Amino acid sequence: MTLRANYFGLASKAMQILMNQENYLCEQFSVSETVSIQIWELVKLRVSQINHCAFCIDMHSKDALSQGETLERIIGLSAWRDMPLYSETELVALDWAEHLTAGKPADDESYKKVVQALGEQAVVDLTIAINAINSWNRIAKTFKPEVGSYKPQ
Repeated sequence: MTLRANYFGLASKAMQILMNQENYLCEQFSVSETVSIQIWELVKLRVSQINHCAFCIDMHSKDALSQGETLERIIGLSAWRDMPLYSETELVALDWAEHLTAGKPADDESYKKVVQALGEQAVVDLTIAINAINSWNRIAKTFKPEVGSYKPQ
């Protein structure tokens, strides 16, 4: 597959805004007491699976592995509700990610449940992160960067 457009070059200011958002999220999840970098990576991978974004699935699988995630948990992520591999915090984060990615309303009951489990700051940051990966998925699916070309840093 050939890259359709050099979106980083053509929209460099917009891409910098998105990258700054990623940097903010990395800082937040690095110090969060509930939603860690590892959970953020699982959320990015799961949302990418839901959106069928091959480039992003490849990227976030590689990133998760490079950060110490197990192959078993990566493989099991598509059936996370039925796999006894994930912590309660991970289950709540994945449920929230699926809820928002599906376009479901953030009703009071769902919101209270996730805030009670993760804390208000973590829910704000996780919601921004879910929005961000959904955006990245749509960008990648539109412009088609080469699947397999990503290398973790």
